[in-house]
Amino acid sequence: MPPVPAVNRFIPVEEYIEGELRSEVRHEYVDGQVYAMGGASRSHGLVVNALAFALTPAARSKHCQLFTSDMKVRLNIADKSVFYYPDLLLSCNPADRDPYFCSQPCLIVEVLSESTERIDRREKLLAYQSLPSLQEYVLVAQDVKRVEIYRRSKDWRTEYVTSGGEVRLDCLDVSVTLDAIYADVEWG
Repeated sequence: MPPVPAVNRFIPVEEYIEGELRSEVRHEYVDGQVYAMGGASRSHGLVVNALAFALTPAARSKHCQLFTSDMKVRLNIADKSVFYYPDLLLSCNPADRDPYFCSQPCLIVEVLSESTERIDRREKLLAYQSLPSLQEYVLVAQDVKRVEIYRRSKDWRTEYVTSGGEVRLDCLDVSVTLDAIYADVEWG
């Protein structure tokens, strides 16, 4: 079921950003419409935390900034402003330091859930690929050990990593095993 707008009137970007500072619920923003975000499952949170834990040393050594869930990414697509809250966002550009959003990430990770998978695979995939700075968009399943990496080369190519494999992230020049990503998830 697609998300329903939180309001049915056009919201200017400045009003959206100001509203997010006061709101107890996070909202994504697509061309003047805001969409409330739901909560995450236990497995979702554990996967995000494990990835952040694994990537933080490399991010620090490269003077990058790594964010989980609460930092927005700003996109401009066909002169329309869009703000999403990725599950994990990495920016290595020292000029990308707005206090409330990043606009030049090199890595974005979304942990798939039943309610967001279709949007993550279609709408967000296409939107994120429009970011010139983005090197990798990673989709992580939470119900099975599987990771998809959309990697920029001349065109975008897709790699799949399954049980026992390693996820190579060129943006940080680091690899993370699937066992490390799913270490805290209790299976079944």
